[in-house]
Amino acid sequence: MLLSRTKIPALPPRLEGLAALAVNLAWSWHRQARALFRRVDEMLWRDSHHNPIVLLRHVAPERLEALAKDADFCSHYDVVMAWLELEQVSGGGWFRDHYPDVAVDRPVAYFCAEFGLHASVPIYSGGLGVLAGDHCKTASDLALPFVGVGLFYKKGYFDQRITPLGWQEDSDEEVNPDNTPLVPVPGADGTPWVTVLNTFGRAVHIGAWTMTVGRAPLYFLDTDLELNHEDDRTLTSKLYSGGAGMRLRQEWILGTGGVRVLRALGIHPGAWHANEGHAAFMMLERLRELVGSGTTMAAAKTEVRRTSVFTTHTPVPAGHDAFDVSQVAECAGMRYLEDFGADAEHAVTLGVHPRHDTREFQMTVLAIRLAGHVNGVAQRHGIVSRELWGDLWSDRPLEQVPIGAVTNGVHLATWMANPMMRLLDYHLGDDWGDRLDEPETWDAVLGLDVREVWFTHYELKRTLLRHLREEARRRWRDEWSEAAQVVAAGTLLDPTVFTIGLARRFATYKRANLLFSDIERLRALVTNTMRPVQLVIAGKAHPQDTPGKQLLQSLYHFARDPMFEGRVAFLEDYDMHLAHLLVQGVDLWLNVPRVPLEASGTSGMKAALNGVPQLSTIDGWWEEGFNGKNGWAIPKASTDATADAEDAEHLYQLLEREIVPLWYDQDANRIPRRWVQRMKESIRIAGRQFTARRMLQNYVDRYYAPILRGDPFVDDPPLG
Repeated sequence: MLLSRTKIPALPPRLEGLAALAVNLAWSWHRQARALFRRVDEMLWRDSHHNPIVLLRHVAPERLEALAKDADFCSHYDVVMAWLELEQVSGGGWFRDHYPDVAVDRPVAYFCAEFGLHASVPIYSGGLGVLAGDHCKTASDLALPFVGVGLFYKKGYFDQRITPLGWQEDSDEEVNPDNTPLVPVPGADGTPWVTVLNTFGRAVHIGAWTMTVGRAPLYFLDTDLELNHEDDRTLTSKLYSGGAGMRLRQEWILGTGGVRVLRALGIHPGAWHANEGHAAFMMLERLRELVGSGTTMAAAKTEVRRTSVFTTHTPVPAGHDAFDVSQVAECAGMRYLEDFGADAEHAVTLGVHPRHDTREFQMTVLAIRLAGHVNGVAQRHGIVSRELWGDLWSDRPLEQVPIGAVTNGVHLATWMANPMMRLLDYHLGDDWGDRLDEPETWDAVLGLDVREVWFTHYELKRTLLRHLREEARRRWRDEWSEAAQVVAAGTLLDPTVFTIGLARRFATYKRANLLFSDIERLRALVTNTMRPVQLVIAGKAHPQDTPGKQLLQSLYHFARDPMFEGRVAFLEDYDMHLAHLLVQGVDLWLNVPRVPLEASGTSGMKAALNGVPQLSTIDGWWEEGFNGKNGWAIPKASTDATADAEDAEHLYQLLEREIVPLWYDQDANRIPRRWVQRMKESIRIAGRQFTARRMLQNYVDRYYAPILRGDPFVDDPPLG
């Protein structure tokens, strides 16, 4: 409560618990808590992008005094406070019920370079971070002993602005910690730093911020301290900034510094999870600790491998970080390497692939060498990962390479819209959230009333389009100078028209432009007078990805082009807040990456939970999730060389001959009954198979619980 008061002004005594609620992100996925904040001031709640700290700092004091005397509001408040107290002190939960023999005093430590938890904490760039956020929220839901470790980027990723010519400009807007649930962690004797590490010949002091996510504490490292060298103060300022040298320093701080911060705080993890190779130095630091304390290198490697999980997220070779071996050695420094004794030279080659460039230190290779449990994020991605990295195990058959798969999932309470959950309340009972693991719960979705499903979706669609208009109105007032920008933002979109959503990172392999490969054919779809089609596009290109920016620019031009009659919209500055509206409000989700380059594709899962069918190439989760009733699949192309042309042809044919006609096959009440059957099937499959709850249960069953329990470990190390 003391920490919350530093961010939030004094509240009426009857409502002082709102401060504690605002700084625990559990409110963000609890319907009653969200509704409570909305009742404080609905307009301010919307304008703050659902940030309760900003809400409570700016709401009129007389409004709070009135609410403190409102019996109905206070009753609602008491219900939420009782839930929060239970959330914070409960010793039960799924994990304790299923693993009563596992001690909870040694948590799982989850390291990731980015965490997408809520739009009010913009320290994420995209899918990896949002997946990490969903992982943390679900750890809280399951009452898993858990701690997260990341970096605090005070300038976040970047804010996207699109010029009238369609070029992406990358601007920085520093995160104000006072508007976030982050609070500083004092070091020993009240110092602003928690630990120190030496890198590139200098001591770097590391501070930490903490944030509570339900039951799960997260720690974010920060080097912006006055006693650090000026160059070191900016190391953690921006996500994925600079070149290889900056990335190396950031990953060294995340991995090495993260372990030391946990040690300094007296946290002793029993299992360690590196989410992507960015965090692999965490394993090297623990290896150094063991060898430095007298353990042999062989025994130390076995112990680190026994307790480490590594999840790889990219099937694209260029997506795996690599640095020069000499640069890594310089980053670590002689004092660090001396702790390895006679094995110092071996330590800096743990990231070297014996069949690749021996001057290159690959973070994924380091992680695979030091993690005894390795997985991809979909069944297909597991196969692709074995193909990419199988030669680390000499010449063994690929099916014997010990890289498994845990298919990603999404956090239901974060991504399913309130109106959709209210519909399930009415038909499945208020306790359906307690029966998420029962297949029968999701099978019952097929019995939902067609009319109610459709009008719930229509409400969400209108919410999306209303948001687009209000955003365009604000930008027209504050930023834009051309009317075409207002049109390109979606102000002319019609809720009665079939609407396709496409929101991606603009990497070229994701092929956001595939639908635009035949302009006349697309124009015929969009401007059809009887069955028109609308497109809503959003996403960012990496600041250093010029081809991605060029792709984005080409799509923006179509949004401004009068030939499409205002039915193509490009939305600026894609973030989690906008993502919620998109996956809940479009009619069809489009995802057409080049096979097999999509690791998972969780955006389609989020859409499906809201009854939005997907049209996708058969890649990532869709290879497991598509059943012929919950969307459409583009069949695998005959050759890689002809994939773009073949996939585009199948895409157009499906839209022209099947998808668009099906949506417009509406009864006298304008309800597309056969389409709604696909909507219900989408919800059923996503709820049964593709939630973060199922994902994390898989991680617990296969990796975390055996590690925490100390089960016998049969090591199967790669070469080196």
